[in-house]
Amino acid sequence: MSAKSNFVISDAELESLLTRYTRDITAQERAGKFDPISGRDAEIDQMTLILLQRLRKNIMLLGGAGVGKTALFIGLSQWIAQNKVPAMLKGARLIELEMSMIGAGSQSRADLEGRLIPIVKGVAERNATRHAPPIIFCIDEIHQLMISFKASSYSGIADLMKPYLTEGNLYVIGATTREEYQDYVAIEPAIDRRFQKITLSEPDNAMTVNILMNLKGNFEKHYSIEITRESCVRVVKLADRYIRNRNNPDKSILSLDHACARFVKGGGTGTLDALSIEAAVASEAGIDAAAVK
Repeated sequence: MSAKSNFVISDAELESLLTRYTRDITAQERAGKFDPISGRDAEIDQMTLILLQRLRKNIMLLGGAGVGKTALFIGLSQWIAQNKVPAMLKGARLIELEMSMIGAGSQSRADLEGRLIPIVKGVAERNATRHAPPIIFCIDEIHQLMISFKASSYSGIADLMKPYLTEGNLYVIGATTREEYQDYVAIEPAIDRRFQKITLSEPDNAMTVNILMNLKGNFEKHYSIEITRESCVRVVKLADRYIRNRNNPDKSILSLDHACARFVKGGGTGTLDALSIEAAVASEAGIDAAAVK
């Protein structure tokens, strides 16, 4: 009898649960759903190293809102799709656990756990056999699963994963801010010590320009316009100067999108102009457009 037939959670049951209650990031990447992720090769390489380890192979991505923590989920999926990972990770599946999806329509905590536990157990027992590429959980805002985060209806869910983390049969990539990590994750040592931390700093302006340059092709295709390097530099410079309460690259990407939309809404064709960029950044910053120069 093969190890496969000994699974408590059958293949059909597990796939049904994954389809209904999670997001398969690797499948979406193969379907071309994501923009290219750039500027984070060092962090993705570090993630790869951790995932290869036998013991502490779980990752905690730390950084401010908008610096690209969850974009690393996609970046890793792109490395997997491009066969840029070692043999042990080739064909790996990145599955995002979205608690809102798992909890949707549940009438009680027991219903929620009744959905989550088979998913976790099914993935853990398959990973344990090492007969197939690993299934890796990605969890955004993972602090919401901690017992101490009372504002979440999912608080304490992380404890359900603890036995499988202890056995080393789960691969988990969590993302949260440094502050929320200190407040809610670090105070639970049994969870904290099972993760290795990767801190993401905000990219500087030069790196952010390169990120926009890698993304601009998709914006050009969507809007049927041209975006020059000078436009990307202008967006980053103005977003850095006037949008102080958010981080790059998020604020520059959103400002570029906003500028393109303004340009075509006004009947613009050809090359994205400076006035649309200035108006977009002003709107994102909540200031008068005349103040943006």
